[in-house]
Amino acid sequence: MPPQSPATGSEAPPDRKETVTDAYRREAAYVAHLLAVDPATGLTTTDAEQRAAAWGANELAEPARRPEWLRLLDQFRSWLIGILLAAAVIAGLIGELKDAIVITLVLFINAIIGYLQERRAERSLEALRQMLVPTARVRRDGQVKVVPARTLVPGDVVLLEAGDRVPADGRLVVAASVEAAEAALTGESHPVAKTTSPTASENGEPVPVAERSGMLFMNTALTRGRAEMIVTSAGMRTEVGKIAEALRTGQEPPSPLQVQMDSLGQRLALVSGIAVAAYAAVALLRGEELADLALRAVALAVAAIPEGLPAVLALTLALGVHRMARRGAIVKRLASVEALGSATVVCSDKTGTLTLNEMTARALWASGRQYEVTGEGYHTTGTVRLADAPDRSVDLREAVLPFALCNDARLAPDGQGIIGDPTEAALLVLAAKTGLDADTLRTRTPRSGEVPFDPAAKYMATFHPEAAGGVRLHVKGAVDVLLDRCTHILTEEGPAPLDTEQRQAVTDAVRYLGGQGLRVLGAATSVTDQPSPEAVTGLTLTAIAGIADPPRSQARDAVAVAQTAGVTVKMITGDHADTAAAIARELGITGDVVTGAELARMSEHDLAGRIEDIGVFARVAPEHKVTIVRALSERGHIVAMTGDGVNDAAALRAAHIGVAMGITGTDVAKEAADMVLTDDDFSTIVRAVREGRSIYDNIVTFVRFQLSTNIGAILTLLATVVAGLPAPMSAIQLLWVNIIMDGPPAMALGIDPPRENVMHRPPRRPAERILNARRLTAITRAGAVMATGTVAVFAVARHLTDTSTAATMAFTTFVLFQLCNALAARSEDEPVLGRHQLHNRTLWISLATVLVLQIIAVQAPMAQGIFDTIPLSPAQWAICLATASTVLLTEHLWRTAQIRLTRPRST
Repeated sequence: MPPQSPATGSEAPPDRKETVTDAYRREAAYVAHLLAVDPATGLTTTDAEQRAAAWGANELAEPARRPEWLRLLDQFRSWLIGILLAAAVIAGLIGELKDAIVITLVLFINAIIGYLQERRAERSLEALRQMLVPTARVRRDGQVKVVPARTLVPGDVVLLEAGDRVPADGRLVVAASVEAAEAALTGESHPVAKTTSPTASENGEPVPVAERSGMLFMNTALTRGRAEMIVTSAGMRTEVGKIAEALRTGQEPPSPLQVQMDSLGQRLALVSGIAVAAYAAVALLRGEELADLALRAVALAVAAIPEGLPAVLALTLALGVHRMARRGAIVKRLASVEALGSATVVCSDKTGTLTLNEMTARALWASGRQYEVTGEGYHTTGTVRLADAPDRSVDLREAVLPFALCNDARLAPDGQGIIGDPTEAALLVLAAKTGLDADTLRTRTPRSGEVPFDPAAKYMATFHPEAAGGVRLHVKGAVDVLLDRCTHILTEEGPAPLDTEQRQAVTDAVRYLGGQGLRVLGAATSVTDQPSPEAVTGLTLTAIAGIADPPRSQARDAVAVAQTAGVTVKMITGDHADTAAAIARELGITGDVVTGAELARMSEHDLAGRIEDIGVFARVAPEHKVTIVRALSERGHIVAMTGDGVNDAAALRAAHIGVAMGITGTDVAKEAADMVLTDDDFSTIVRAVREGRSIYDNIVTFVRFQLSTNIGAILTLLATVVAGLPAPMSAIQLLWVNIIMDGPPAMALGIDPPRENVMHRPPRRPAERILNARRLTAITRAGAVMATGTVAVFAVARHLTDTSTAATMAFTTFVLFQLCNALAARSEDEPVLGRHQLHNRTLWISLATVLVLQIIAVQAPMAQGIFDTIPLSPAQWAICLATASTVLLTEHLWRTAQIRLTRPRST
């Protein structure tokens, strides 16, 4: 009779494909039975080939690739682009070939830039595939063989040692002192002890990946021990494969800027349609010829569209990308720059993002006293000082000696890295801070024997011969285990019996350190005659160390700045809840702590109702991170997600902007993200938020500037036709206005420096439109002033002089209006004539350039034939300039009045 499953009690194995997914809760022998394999001999070559044919290769599926020509066409799928394409076609039909060529060229350049930027979408899966182990040691046909990793199938018996990367998901059948580094998959900051025991679950609910102690997972690595596992899942059925599937099928949400540009395009279409309809109605009532009416109507429609908007938008974003790259943030998608500026929530991974991802001893308890440990990471600079008397010097070398000698790790010079287990490396650094040199000690007192660390025993012991005879035993491990083997404790006067009071003091110290989110380890020593496991008794407890992955010092300040700017920071981690909560307290992250198990029990409605109050999500799985991001998005938030591991990739894609760590981040995270931080500094994200907000301000500025120009042109043409006047500007003059205004001034506005208050105001509302009612009013007001002034100059000059002079003065007045309007458009709330006008030298240079070009167009004989102009006298130039300045004066008076009306009255 086949063995029964401890989980189900069934006697016959169900379908293999369905049962291997819960192998973690079953006995290893039953898993072997389900997969029809003897762990002592492995599969036969024939059986492995048959399974490979039935279940596929141990590799990740290729994404469905969209044809390149369709990707290029995707860049034209927006209202604004569609309107501009239509304008280009119409301009060509009415003979305005220059206008048509310029518009078409700008659109295609913009499309190519977007196409090249977004080609990196499929590289996420490619990075995952490159992470796969090329070969694996397996037992087949009763022999150990090295085979390509892609040929592994469920049932294969894989042999692993410390330093090996796991080639597939598997159930452990042999685990000799095994620990695995799973941070890239689960977010667990320190190596996880593994056993061959099944993992029980409550109420039949799935156990989080991070707690499946009897399993090994693809792309994690053994840091200690020797293991044999039966492959239970390969390729796309692995935990990494599930992430790959999420990347393959997941959709990136449109950036806020893309949504805004679509909305802008729809409004421009409406404005253009109304203008053309109004003009056509008036012209028909006046009895104009249909041919002339059609020509002017089309010209008016073209004039209503800011042809240079896509180019200026692309330039502004590109310059922002360049500035951010110099500050440590590489942006891969142009629109993501602005998206980060409008972020309302930053969901940050803990390990390696908010923390150093370097285990550090942060506290020590010895001789009944509590000590603080300064310094971070694997640098040995730092001190160990009394918590209640920092200036008092204490010799702790004897207390921490077991941590230095009962240790297999090595430190690279100058804190550049470690060789071995991160926790052991942290203890070496602690010993160095007390004055011990581990390398010298190991040479002076070599190891003659050891009891390797066993997750079941929870301790490690080493034996060192002493010159006076006997063997010195050093032990480190779980404090509760050591206490059961201790008879004495080290005090300031030397070893003393471990009485009930002393035991309670040790228990209290462990509880206190654990409450700080620290991983607690004890050290003990004794002298023995026989170096064997039986000798690990009668110990003297010397010290207790509290270890954690400390927060980055810059991250604390960055979180505070983000909160001042109205951006909420939430921590999402695979680490334990107590550890995550302790780090969150240090960083100033507030809110409830929720675990992945609790999250799994919540409905979408429950999560949406609570998510605003949750500050820390602990012990979460990759799919939970995506759920959190989506819940925040559905609540109307613009979500930025940071991370560095494979487990973060799907959430990075699901967020409005994904931010990966460039140094500690995996290739998968970097490829899935929109932005990569070259310095792994969380504060760089805050600087990027500032840059993004500034970019949005600049986008608003040049949209206001360009649209007020277009509204002014529309109202000018409509006013002249209503008044029965001839057109004040020819088609070539309108084209000239578009070219010079869409060029240097607009681009100079796109690189305005950030306002002083940019990080002292809340994020803009995600639903806020670029063209809201207030901005539309300002644009219309400026356009009306420009149209009134231009038509007035044209009418008066036509009455006093001739039509040619009047037309030239109207043309010049309208151009000069744009110079003044550029200054007026630079801010929305401040007085127009404020100090900020002096902060953009490029704008003043561009305005001076436009003025010189306009003088040439009017005064130079060669240019007069092109632009249908005649020379103007200094007095006529003065009239044009004085009229144009009215837009600046009007806007300044309007804002000054608004400021006075909204200013609180003093009592």
